Amino acid sequence: MRAARGVTAAVVLIGMGQQAVAADLAQAASVLQAGVSVTEAPSPWQIRLRALGVVTEDSGYVNAVPGSDLSYSNTVTPELDISYFFTDNIATELILGTTYANIDGQGTIGGLGKIGKVWLLPPTLTLQYHFTDLGAFKPYVGAGVNYTIFYNQDAGSADALKVKNTFGTALQVGFDYMVDQHWGVNFDVKKLFLKPDFDVTVDGSKRTGKAELDPWLIGAGVTYRF
Repeated sequence: MRAARGVTAAVVLIGMGQQAVAADLAQAASVLQAGVSVTEAPSPWQIRLRALGVVTEDSGYVNAVPGSDLSYSNTVTPELDISYFFTDNIATELILGTTYANIDGQGTIGGLGKIGKVWLLPPTLTLQYHFTDLGAFKPYVGAGVNYTIFYNQDAGSADALKVKNTFGTALQVGFDYMVDQHWGVNFDVKKLFLKPDFDVTVDGSKRTGKAELDPWLIGAGVTYRF
């Protein structure tokens, strides 16, 4: 008799378990039918494409020429950056782009006019902190290093011009506004501390100097998170 009661209880428990499983499956099916899906964890990789304004500081000098000064042209150029997120908050970013600068004499060397033109490639690597508690609005700050390569250097009023490759530092602030899990818009400002040395020859006289570029990099564009 007791054995029969035990079997009956076991059958009841099994039936209740099957009903619970069936209820869970029905609830999951209704959620899927309602169009609700599980959000996958984002990839650590992200890219941005920006239009970048390069605004330089108009400062510099030729050694041993009192009152000498320099100014540089401002430009707009496309720029690509690649980011990798170590965590939701910590990321590193590498920016890639190239532009040019006309170098003009000012002050006591203003009569030289356009001294020359150089192209520069300033890859910059920053370490960033991203704020993640503001919903779709995702601001960040960063700091890092820069190495600028100067190439295709052409002398203007000078006989010869060579701006030397150099390291610099960078500070950064910006934000992404994410439209969905993958796409967003971006605004970003960087300050590069960049003061390359240069050699210049004018009327057969060789001189050295320093070009205090220290550009602002002001960019806006689109973000894609893989």
